[in-house]
Amino acid sequence: MESTETLPRFLERARSWVEKGLERALPAEEEAPSGLHKAMRYAVFGGGKRLRPALALGACESLGGRAEDALAGAVAFELVHTYSLVHDDLPSMDDDDLRRGRPTCHKVFGEALALLAGDALLTLAFQVLAEWPPGGDRSLETVRILARAAGSLGMVGGQVLDLEGEGLEPDLEPVRAIHLRKTAAMIAGALQAGGVAAGAAGDQVELLGRAGISLGLAFQIQDDVLDETADSATLGKTPGKDRKSGKRTWPAAVGLEASRERAGELVREGLVLLGEAGIRKGPLPEIARYLADRKK
Repeated sequence: MESTETLPRFLERARSWVEKGLERALPAEEEAPSGLHKAMRYAVFGGGKRLRPALALGACESLGGRAEDALAGAVAFELVHTYSLVHDDLPSMDDDDLRRGRPTCHKVFGEALALLAGDALLTLAFQVLAEWPPGGDRSLETVRILARAAGSLGMVGGQVLDLEGEGLEPDLEPVRAIHLRKTAAMIAGALQAGGVAAGAAGDQVELLGRAGISLGLAFQIQDDVLDETADSATLGKTPGKDRKSGKRTWPAAVGLEASRERAGELVREGLVLLGEAGIRKGPLPEIARYLADRKK
């Protein structure tokens, strides 16, 4: 990010950059099987914050790397994130009708095709990492980071903990364990992918991961707060559903005010860790501050 570039301008640049990458990665709707490709594209191009690509780009550029070297990781993380939303919305999981202000993928294309579209997005992510620059050890390391962040020790494991915890007491430690895996692992991984693309040293990549854990937890806490305080027009999804379905959330465990306070503390922790990694100015500190203040 240039010194004169505002955060909104950076986020718009990151969005445009990754949208072009996603367009390049995804098969055309007309390519057989057309129904599958339509479902994939519906899920991917339905809006969204593109936060993980922005974090990857910000980390890469802040550490002296080139945007083109971060693109594969950014696209791959966004594809995996989108697949997770498609599956998360399925009747067998959260059974949501709205995502990003419009009907969820399974509501439009049916449950079976939505399931397969998610599968295809997941596998496409690793194809992108294998075929696009930078190649070599950097691409291999990004594969490792993404696989760990998205797998049973990360996002998928967090979803299991979330499902198993429905209807149970929302004690803080189980809530933190869910958030750590389901959300924070992927945010940490996106930051690390950007660092790897820039050729950052191992200790810097580790610090980026630790910063991402703090920021990812803050992001999810604010998500929980918004689920209880915002309306569907603002959220783009059904509000209040987590508490109604008995999910373990931060506000359910400690209340709204304590949740907001903890999100702020985690952002400050993340900023310190970013500074230790050599990132004290530019988009990442600004994004970090935004995470606990966002309204949607």
